[in-house]
Amino acid sequence: MGTPTCPICKRSLRLSPVGSHSAIQYQSQELERGDRDASLQADDFDRTSVQATQGPGATLSPAGSLEEEPMDQVKHYVCDSCMTPVPRGHKFCGRCGASVPEDAANLKVKLFSDMQNPEKARLLLIRGDGRDGLSYHLKAEQHIVGRQGQIEFPDDPFVSPRHANLFYRDGRLVVRDEGAINGVYFRVRGTVELVAGDTFLAGEQLFRLDPAPRISDAAEADGTFFYSSPKYTSTFRLTQILEGGALGMTVCARGTTLQVGREDGDLNFPGDVYMSAKHVTVEERDGRFYLTDHDSRNGSYIRVKSEQLLGHGDYLFIGRKLLRVELNVN
Repeated sequence: MGTPTCPICKRSLRLSPVGSHSAIQYQSQELERGDRDASLQADDFDRTSVQATQGPGATLSPAGSLEEEPMDQVKHYVCDSCMTPVPRGHKFCGRCGASVPEDAANLKVKLFSDMQNPEKARLLLIRGDGRDGLSYHLKAEQHIVGRQGQIEFPDDPFVSPRHANLFYRDGRLVVRDEGAINGVYFRVRGTVELVAGDTFLAGEQLFRLDPAPRISDAAEADGTFFYSSPKYTSTFRLTQILEGGALGMTVCARGTTLQVGREDGDLNFPGDVYMSAKHVTVEERDGRFYLTDHDSRNGSYIRVKSEQLLGHGDYLFIGRKLLRVELNVN
């Protein structure tokens, strides 16, 4: 109190000459007496005071009110008591003395994004060069993937009109096969269990796990034996599925394992550039079957039978589209 000038800009803080009433007091007293001329004089005096204290940049509207310079709301907190901007870093309002709330004093800028909601996810389309492509934010409760729906791939002939559904259940993201002809494939991490009839992808090849061949080395009704190649003990076989659903080569496991890859395996595809040298192994243990991916570059995928719970970093193969799931893990 009593400071004659602003310590920063050195402008006068006095609204009236020393020894006289302030403009506000003068105007209030004259208005109470109903003296119109005095009121106008006080108004003129107030204009002069504003221009003297605010400088040439301050302007008045046609109604006579002060038009303040626009304020950067990002850098200031507005006092709840007197609606005065408080510069960032100040703990008290410079006009009324009210304290600045702690949450406002330590306010940090937040990223405006749907990913701030931990229950929401997004789906990234992986381009042919391995880089991220289009991003689909999964903001609704359900998202139909297909040639029609919320996530559309009209140019992919291997995608059904209604192929898959991505939805939330108890805050977790789930994918469900909607009866698509080519199904939904989920990338394997490490080792997973298979049953007879399951199909999986390795490179560009589609395989089906079949049980061991039916014993057929008995004699026919007339006592004649069928002549064939020597038979080896086998617990299962892999059948290649060709485009259109036709069957390709069938390989029986010699023993309990069968390795698939580009080279040095039981089933090799040297011309498949998406196949790793040692890509995947199928193994039988105690009557149960297991598929193990050997950290292949492009991964191995098993067909989702009905639904599959999804986590951060999971991959889906739908038609010819490779998609990655991203959750907010912050």
